[in-house]
Amino acid sequence: MPFVQAHDGERLSGVYGGGPAAATAVLLHGAGKASKERLLPLLDMFLAHGIRALALDFSGHGESSGDLRELSLRRRFDQAVAVIDAHAPADGPLVLVGFSMSGQTVADLARHYGERVAALGLCAPAVYAGEAWDVPFGQGDGRFSEIIRRPDSWRRSPALEVLRAYEGRAVLAVPGTDGVIPPGVTEAVQEALAFRAQFTRLELPDADHQLGRWLRDHADERRTLVTALLTGLGDRGWTATRGWVAKQLPEGRTVVDSGFLSGGWSSQMRRLTLDDGTELVLRSFVKPFFRQHAPGLLGREASVLTLLDDVDGVPAPTPVAVDATAEHCDHPSLLMSRLPGRVRVDEEDLERRLDLLAAQLVRIHGVVPEERPRTYQAWTWPENVRGVRGPLWERAVDVIRRDPPPYEGRFLHRDFHPGNVLFTGTGAELRISGVVDWVETSWGPADLDVAHCSTALALLHGPEHGLVFRQRYEAHGGRRLADGPDHLYWRLLDALAYCPDAAKLAGPWRELGRTDLTPEVLAGRLEAYVRELVERYR
Repeated sequence: MPFVQAHDGERLSGVYGGGPAAATAVLLHGAGKASKERLLPLLDMFLAHGIRALALDFSGHGESSGDLRELSLRRRFDQAVAVIDAHAPADGPLVLVGFSMSGQTVADLARHYGERVAALGLCAPAVYAGEAWDVPFGQGDGRFSEIIRRPDSWRRSPALEVLRAYEGRAVLAVPGTDGVIPPGVTEAVQEALAFRAQFTRLELPDADHQLGRWLRDHADERRTLVTALLTGLGDRGWTATRGWVAKQLPEGRTVVDSGFLSGGWSSQMRRLTLDDGTELVLRSFVKPFFRQHAPGLLGREASVLTLLDDVDGVPAPTPVAVDATAEHCDHPSLLMSRLPGRVRVDEEDLERRLDLLAAQLVRIHGVVPEERPRTYQAWTWPENVRGVRGPLWERAVDVIRRDPPPYEGRFLHRDFHPGNVLFTGTGAELRISGVVDWVETSWGPADLDVAHCSTALALLHGPEHGLVFRQRYEAHGGRRLADGPDHLYWRLLDALAYCPDAAKLAGPWRELGRTDLTPEVLAGRLEAYVRELVERYR
């Protein structure tokens, strides 16, 4: 049914359908010559699923009045709010679907409507710097164009923070060819959504940037998108996982509270509180890369946690259940006990914490499993080191071009660093209460675990702390490490894996309060650390 909505001197043309459904899907077209017309088949698909749906033409588009040159991101948001408030049931759940420029509009609406937003659909989305929000689009040669054409200006978009905080259902539709949206934007949106949302990436390899038009002509993919958006809608996309968790609990126990745990990068971590006060942790792999490798990662972690249950001196969670292939859950998941304590990345009690870390790593390397875990995997290689130039980096990369040095294999955590260690107490009462994240457990040289923790310490607390961690480890009785060039190989094999992603990997540290760890600070610390390593172990 067509409608006309008066707003701010404009006549906004729209269409809606459906009765008093539980949710309303709002379809928002992109920029340029886009309009609601190409979205009507998608609207019909929502109606066929029993969902109320509406679409509108922003001013200057389609059948709406107005001059496109006078439109802005703010006016798009205001117009969408006016239409939603007039034609969607008050306080009812919303499914927001935006194409291209409307990726920004969807994020603005998600911030505005908060808990009402049950699902987000972002189709080849764009996001923009905050300073562009009020600026009229003009004719393509004005201030708006100047802002959005600045290299990487989108990285300052408030939309990314909104998407990062969103915890409902989210689907990112990605065309095989996109000549409009830079790949970095798509990856940043994915990274934001994967942080808390029940996230799915929908690949459309035969499509181009004009996804509204492409979906209009491809019914099967339209259906796939709608089905993905509506999966578990009442539980914000977690219906299957909730059901699986309930079956793993002791008889009579129920989950009464849950909360997001900070500090994770590869997966989402949630605290689950049972009615008897017991706390569990649910780990879910949402990012596409980790979801793809989840059967090996989660299967390995569950096995390692079972092994460590009988090992003194290595406090690790107790596994409860695992669904590594997402046969029963919305995403591959591991349910385990929650350990006491918290991650510490601050500067207080630092010397004491570093000694505890070294002693803990010695105990981990003393574990003797009946069956060895897989052989370690390198996380970088010479051709993968990017974003750095100059003689220092060329020399460092040359070091890892050689074959790995011979080594005496040990049981490795493989991702041992302060972000995966829990502490309780302060001062003389400071203790390690848990070591978590065992998905990368491997068999390899003790040097590699020492190298990984050393790099993290150099970035977190300064190069000097990373450089001397070896001495702390050996002082606590650690395994004999390699000397000279052989040890340098392992140190640089780890350190160079942070090029060019040190800032991204430090995201969880910033969430824990280390806002001082800017990309510039991290880059400077990494360079100073690598320089000193090359000089010390050449």
